[in-house]
Amino acid sequence: MFNKFKKSTGNSTYDYLLVGLGNPGAKYENTRHNAGFLFVTLLEDKLGFTAKKLKFHSLIGDTKIGNCKVLVMKPQTMMNNSGVAVGECASFYKIPPENIIVVYDDISLEPGKLRIRRKGSAGGHNGIKSLIAHLGTENFPRIKIGVGAKPHPDYDLADWVLSNFPKKDIPLVKEALGKACDSLEYIVKGDLEGAMSKYNG
Repeated sequence: MFNKFKKSTGNSTYDYLLVGLGNPGAKYENTRHNAGFLFVTLLEDKLGFTAKKLKFHSLIGDTKIGNCKVLVMKPQTMMNNSGVAVGECASFYKIPPENIIVVYDDISLEPGKLRIRRKGSAGGHNGIKSLIAHLGTENFPRIKIGVGAKPHPDYDLADWVLSNFPKKDIPLVKEALGKACDSLEYIVKGDLEGAMSKYNG
């Protein structure tokens, strides 16, 4: 069943803020932690826009998804401070947390798996911790991209998420990123349940 579409409050220029999380810089480009940035790159190709303007400590661009105006951003603050950029942008454009869609990596999901959620805790993800701290709530939708678990419990988490995807995982991750892009059509029209039903693996 469709939920009622929730427009942004105030006189916002945008209906939704779409955030891909990652770390800036060439050395992080194809790492597990940059799944959110990789998502934005694929979405740029699919929708024909670019997120290249520097504003709110981020690279931003705008596009239209369905009938909604969407601001897309890649915070350039480093992952652990992503909330600084997102909080500033959301405040400026008066976009409520329920209309901030965040895409990021999840080590609890196998490569190629997707998990869409309406809200939730950080689950140990420092980028999400920063967002929750700066937005003051956990109530923002998120699309989690599976990047695979550490090979063994003693493996350093930072080393794992900042390492590149192995060749065998790249097609699986690309497939998940494509599904994440497709799921936006459901999410922006208020059918988050439909998105979860269709795309959660």
